[in-house]
Amino acid sequence: MEQQQRQQTRKYVSLLLRRKKIIVSFVLLSLFGGLAFYLKSPKVYESTALLIYERAKINPGSMTPHVQTRTREMIATLTQQVTSRSSLEAIIKQFNLYPGARRKLPMEDVVDFMRSNNIIIKPEKGDVFEVTFQGQKPQQVMQVANALAAKFIEENLRYREERATETSAYASDEMKISQATLSKKEAAMRDYKLKYYNEMPQQFQSNMTRLNALQNQLQKNADSIQNLERTKVMIQEQITKRKDALNQLTMQAQQLGGTISPSDQALNADSPLASVINNINRSKAALSNLLLRYTSRHPEVKRLKKKLAELEKKKAELEKEMPPSATGKNGANQNSTDSILYSRDKQLSQLYLQLTEASFNIKLMRKNGKDIQKQIKQYQKWIAKTPVREAEWTALTRDYKQLYDHFQKLLVRNLEAESAQSLERRQKGSQFKIVDSAFYPGKPTKPDFRRIMFVALGLGLALGGGLALFLEMGDTSFRDAEDLENFLDLPVVCSLPLIVSEKEKKLSRLKAIGWFTFFLIGLAALTAVILHYYNNGRIIL
Repeated sequence: MEQQQRQQTRKYVSLLLRRKKIIVSFVLLSLFGGLAFYLKSPKVYESTALLIYERAKINPGSMTPHVQTRTREMIATLTQQVTSRSSLEAIIKQFNLYPGARRKLPMEDVVDFMRSNNIIIKPEKGDVFEVTFQGQKPQQVMQVANALAAKFIEENLRYREERATETSAYASDEMKISQATLSKKEAAMRDYKLKYYNEMPQQFQSNMTRLNALQNQLQKNADSIQNLERTKVMIQEQITKRKDALNQLTMQAQQLGGTISPSDQALNADSPLASVINNINRSKAALSNLLLRYTSRHPEVKRLKKKLAELEKKKAELEKEMPPSATGKNGANQNSTDSILYSRDKQLSQLYLQLTEASFNIKLMRKNGKDIQKQIKQYQKWIAKTPVREAEWTALTRDYKQLYDHFQKLLVRNLEAESAQSLERRQKGSQFKIVDSAFYPGKPTKPDFRRIMFVALGLGLALGGGLALFLEMGDTSFRDAEDLENFLDLPVVCSLPLIVSEKEKKLSRLKAIGWFTFFLIGLAALTAVILHYYNNGRIIL
């Protein structure tokens, strides 16, 4: 197995040696072709500016653009702006790029060519990225690369300021809308609370306390009225007893035969006027007792009131029939015998004063009782309406907390947006900075001389080797006894060596010298051309 591999290797080596002229010739031709391609190809220079995205040291809040947008997204956005038609067209005109193409092609095509073939924007690690420009003039390439880097900084400042302004305007508009909605809601709540303040759930406990106090006060008022009514009845009874006593004194005086003045005659128990007065007093006392137990609509109360009215009328008629002397010695026009009694008896007058005071207090207490009842009804009405107001208030204020929280968030965002806008105006926000400016390119990046020559060398070897292999496959001659044995399937008895004459040897040497001379001349010519163009700057290693 190893012997076969060695034989196979010797065959290939023998093949290369036999066809070395073809292979070397193709290599030389390929190298000349590669050199010609390199010299003919335009030199492309490349210059790179290194930029860094420097984040703001002062962070006003989450609304700032550098928090909302990642660095790569920011670079992608600015790349679109920097490589836009208007931006690149301005750079083309500023540096007079592609004069030939601008004469033949529309500006849109020139801009597309520049964007697609000459501008490279490549992110590096972290917040660093490169801006590269390629062209045929080194000085111009450096200037354009620096201009593109400056354009990044300029567009970033403009973009961030516009974004901060738009963010601030949006936050301000949203805050105003939210504030108007919140103010409207608060106004509705304020009006509702002012309208139904006493019926609100917050006043329920206070209303209940006040209602209990009023009910206790009403009960005390009723007790006071009842006590006054009892006092009034007792006073009326005392007045009646006093009048009876006075009548008895009058009768005793008549029995003793004493003279009785007209005024004393008016107090006589047998007189019609005295009888009417006694009936009136008794009826009033009875009416007061009934009113303690019944209302004014009770039949017995109505009957006594009617009887009192008739007695008062009869009393007035009897008083008119009395002589003037009976009404007072001083000629005063008094309208009742009670007034005569009042003026003659101090005890009776004192009782009448007490009766008047009790009646006045009863009237006042009843008036206060009515006022208290009105207040009780009002508080009961407020308390009864409290569940309704509570449900309405809950419905009215259901979304108030959400509106208030939303407004507070928008207020904070508006302040942050205004702060961010202020930072951007003072250029204190996140921005791009040039770490390394574009340098003057000393050698072109395209075409690469070494790479082209290596490719040409490989292509020459491939073409020469391929042609040699093709010719070898077409050669039907036998090179050794083994090939002949394999072909004829017969053993070789003996083999005779090739006998070369002196003339053939001499001719072979001349051919070898000629071929070697050709090879040296070609190699020397190739080397000379390379050195010549290298010294002239056409070839840059």
